[in-house]
Amino acid sequence: MPLLTDDSPILAKTKELCAEIAGSPMFAQLQARVERFLNDDAAREQYKSVHQLGEQLHQKQHAGIELGAAEIRGFESARDALFGNPVATDFMDAQQKLEKLQKEIGRWLGLTLELGRVPTADDVAESGGCCGGGGGGCGCHDGDDDHGHSHGGGECCGGGGGHGGCGCH
Repeated sequence: MPLLTDDSPILAKTKELCAEIAGSPMFAQLQARVERFLNDDAAREQYKSVHQLGEQLHQKQHAGIELGAAEIRGFESARDALFGNPVATDFMDAQQKLEKLQKEIGRWLGLTLELGRVPTADDVAESGGCCGGGGGGCGCHDGDDDHGHSHGGGECCGGGGGHGGCGCH
């Protein structure tokens, strides 16, 4: 018998959780920040441009090509301008908070499936590490990167997504 049928209690509670999240004032604020960014063509283009430039520089570095001072200054200037754009920074902050929420919920669900019971706060605290969402072990995804901002951690097992628009990856 499948656990997730249209009338299963698990699906009903999942929908209840989704409704709780969607109805949260904080979620609405985060969504509004994302929408504001998506409706601002200039901010989106600026974000995309910095991301692409950062990606190009990252690829050069990984290919062993030394970056020139002018290239680095150009990227830093573009990045600083992006971080000076409140629409873009609000978006990046909202994106980071939404990703953190998604990871935290996934962490609780994953531990439930792993432990066969509702995890305690201690279980969640002990579940850190690369695949537990607590960071660690991956190298380039943890802590502050070369661009002076934090990526958090835990992306090494496929849980990552946006990287704050820095263009590191």
